[in-house]
Amino acid sequence: MADARFEDAGEAPVRLRALDAEDLKVIAALVQDSVFPVTEMTFDRRRRRFAVLLNRFRWERTARPPERVQSLLIVNDVMAAATQGLDLSERDTVLSLLSLEFTPGEDGTGTLDLLLAGDGAVRLSVECVDLALRDVTRPYVAPSGKVPSHPLDDGDT
Repeated sequence: MADARFEDAGEAPVRLRALDAEDLKVIAALVQDSVFPVTEMTFDRRRRRFAVLLNRFRWERTARPPERVQSLLIVNDVMAAATQGLDLSERDTVLSLLSLEFTPGEDGTGTLDLLLAGDGAVRLSVECVDLALRDVTRPYVAPSGKVPSHPLDDGDT
């Protein structure tokens, strides 16, 4: 089976920027269920930039077969970064991004949490909301052939 092509979809690669909490909701929806190796995230303290190369599920495309695309998520104006529930030395670990959540602080500052499956998280202390999401490869058929799903917790667990 051949990889999907942007031309086949009739749509351009995603290239978005979020400068406030409302913009962030759009990017959060697009990166939900992205997967990435732990080695593909980096924090450049000097440049105050956090970046992660994601294998993003193409939620914006509803046609079959399901597709993914590699996308770069960049967070600017990052003052500090911390992880919870992750062993960064386990270089073979593949992480699954569930959501992005921004908690405002004073004068536009705040925290941006990248919530991961398995109770892991990355917390970024940011001076302001300034994110970019850019597709950097052509789409490809999702290896699983399936659309990600999230069974509802009925409280029986």
